[in-house]
Amino acid sequence: MSRKKMAGCNGLFYPILGFASCMAFIYMLFGDVKVNLRPNKVPKMEFVERNGTQFMVDGRPFYINGWNSYWLMDHAVDAYSRGRVGAMLQAGSKMGLTVCRTWAFNDGTYNALQVSPGAFNERVFQGLDYVIAEARRHGIRLLPCLVNNLQAYGGKTQYVKWAWQEGLALSASNDSFFFDPSIRDYFKNYIKTILTRKNSITGVRYKDDPTIFGWELINEPRCITDPSGDTLQDWLEEMTAFVKSIDKRHLLTIGLEGFYGPKSPKRLTVNPEEWASRLGADFIRNSQIPDIDFASAHIYPDHWFHGLAFEDNLKYLSKWMLSHIEDGDKELKRPVMFTEFGLSNLNKDFEQSQRDRYYKTIYDIMYKSAKKGGAGAGAFIWQFLVEGMEEYNDDFGMVPWDNPSLYSLVVRQSCRLAKLRGPTQQQESVKALCMQRQ
Repeated sequence: MSRKKMAGCNGLFYPILGFASCMAFIYMLFGDVKVNLRPNKVPKMEFVERNGTQFMVDGRPFYINGWNSYWLMDHAVDAYSRGRVGAMLQAGSKMGLTVCRTWAFNDGTYNALQVSPGAFNERVFQGLDYVIAEARRHGIRLLPCLVNNLQAYGGKTQYVKWAWQEGLALSASNDSFFFDPSIRDYFKNYIKTILTRKNSITGVRYKDDPTIFGWELINEPRCITDPSGDTLQDWLEEMTAFVKSIDKRHLLTIGLEGFYGPKSPKRLTVNPEEWASRLGADFIRNSQIPDIDFASAHIYPDHWFHGLAFEDNLKYLSKWMLSHIEDGDKELKRPVMFTEFGLSNLNKDFEQSQRDRYYKTIYDIMYKSAKKGGAGAGAFIWQFLVEGMEEYNDDFGMVPWDNPSLYSLVVRQSCRLAKLRGPTQQQESVKALCMQRQ
């Protein structure tokens, strides 16, 4: 949710951690975050694969505790802000987080990666190179998104404007992004350029780099001019096949919000309201496309409903997650990841302690699914930042080490998931972290 701080350490869920001990723990782990010390060697990484409803690395199940920092490429472009990239990735590593979802697009705006169709800013591309190299250095994998359904950072609106400027557009509707042949060619060219890019720092092409967990095709796709879903489905089938024709090694997902379409029996029982089935997207139908490796959904019931009390919000959250995990287990036979979740601090009844309960509920559902080998494969907080980034913040964002109780929840989840997987070389970075919690 591109329109998108936390409760104090009050011992609500972890009474053994008093405020003083929790703050000491945070300082020990994050006290040097601004120093950004370089590790002695770059961690070894293998490609993440899929076996049925589970992700696999080195022959072991791989469960994900992730986060969103969409701004990494933008900040990597300029020397004055580049340090924030390493600081954020280092912080993620110190919390035991394994995958960061971020934007691999900026179309026609300030610091644009794609200045116009097929024209790229090499300086910005080198910023993306830097993000990938830094992620590898800190043992973090990336889930890059390739375009935005929304207008932030250009999105499909910018593609339509380009087609009009060149006299090629079939329609002024933003949804022509999905059906206009010229715009489809624009986006295919973008995909090919990204996937075949040779990193100027590492010398590795993106399609050959295991630092990239997988690709996300589009953030929160909607095609409201065709509520049947046929237009979006056709676009997804074409674009996912095109991605796989270039890159067969990386996993691929769509970037859905998770709403059920008009033909789904769950549209009335699980969707927040009737409007959610008229957006042209369909969680089941879209996620069944052969070239899709895992399903994705978002969790924002406080935005989807109007005036829903927190306790009702919490109940709906559980229903929403369990429904999608069940779909992964029984219908899709693929992993399901909740690639964005958050609770707005602008809700009229908002209290800091609510975020702890909300996030703990999400983590517990994910852990229970992982523990029994189910399709629930990971969840990603929206969003984490570092100090001095107020202009990038929203009503969901936070500096993690400023929120001790939330930090404790995140680390607890990292350690629970790591324990399920068993000891591996890649987990050495979190071993000491988790031992301190025993």
